Amino acid sequence: KMNVGVAHSEVNPNTRVMNSRGIWLTYALGVGMLHIVLLSIPFFSVPVVWTLTNVIHNLVRALHVVKDAQQDARQIILNGGIISWFLLVWYFLASFYTKYDPTHFIINTASLLSVLIPKLPQLHGVRIFGINKY
Repeated sequence: KMNVGVAHSEVNPNTRVMNSRGIWLTYALGVGMLHIVLLSIPFFSVPVVWTLTNVIHNLVRALHVVKDAQQDARQIILNGGIISWFLLVWYFLASFYTKYDPTHFIINTASLLSVLIPKLPQLHGVRIFGINKY
């Protein structure tokens, strides 16, 4: 329910989407659909598709993070934990299906670390080179 012109008690109402009903199924289906669309492109090999899906997903994830989301501990553990597990499972699947090819492995590892490291509690509120300052 949305009340136009009425104050709300949430610091950042954009974080509400992560607690919406069915969001995790939608999230997983979205990544799965991306993977299927990439598989349907004839000149992409299966290892390239797994790496592209991983990199595109991580790039979108890194760019679409709600800035300074104020959440309680339960939300951080639930939302951050589920997303972190999803990222790790996808990384391991990509590594397996690329047969641990060194090139794909380096790309997938760099992509994973670029998303996971900024989410560490020690880096909460830290701005590297002033990125995302405002």
